[in-house]
Amino acid sequence: MTYKEEFIEFLIECNALKFGEFELKSGRIAPYFINTGMFDTGMKIKKLGFFYAKALQEHFADNFDGIYGPAYKGIPLCISTAQALWDMGKDAGYVFNRKEAKTYADKSLVVGMPLTSETRLILVDDVITSGKAIRESLEILKSCDNPKVKGIIISVNREERGKTDKNALKEVEQILGIPIFSIVTITDITNYLHNKIINNKIVLDDDMLGKINDYLKEYGVAL
Repeated sequence: MTYKEEFIEFLIECNALKFGEFELKSGRIAPYFINTGMFDTGMKIKKLGFFYAKALQEHFADNFDGIYGPAYKGIPLCISTAQALWDMGKDAGYVFNRKEAKTYADKSLVVGMPLTSETRLILVDDVITSGKAIRESLEILKSCDNPKVKGIIISVNREERGKTDKNALKEVEQILGIPIFSIVTITDITNYLHNKIINNKIVLDDDMLGKINDYLKEYGVAL
């Protein structure tokens, strides 16, 4: 089993991936929903860090010094990913931003590893929609000696179009000029789960797959 397949089963085990009918922030009614808030125990967040670390190794090899996580959801992600990388033989730093700068003692906008203009960072986050949080993070980092953000890793690429006919992630990627990768895509998920039995039941049957395909015909576009 590949790490991508393990991650898909992990999403199901943690109830972080659901099929049904869900209204998204965009107003779209989607037949699936990904809730990374379900990684709410030590075991789950440790294992989640492993999958982010595997994706980092695949796309960036050893060409980075640390992991950056945007507050708030990115904080446990950057820490658990750094821990997983240590288990894999790389001692990478981690850093995250404060939502509000302190007015006393250490007034830095970030917490974690020291940063310089030569520090190479990979940014980790759960999902990306408009890219607003990412842009805010990049502005914060510019004021912290402007380290080099080499790329971004998220959990799932929903393969949906954004404000134009382009993939939403591709839009953000072009605006930022930074490559974005996901652990898995919605196509990876449907291909692996279709008619697969987990815990004695079919996770994704023909009917639900048809609804997902219809949704993607209207809103979907590959990266």
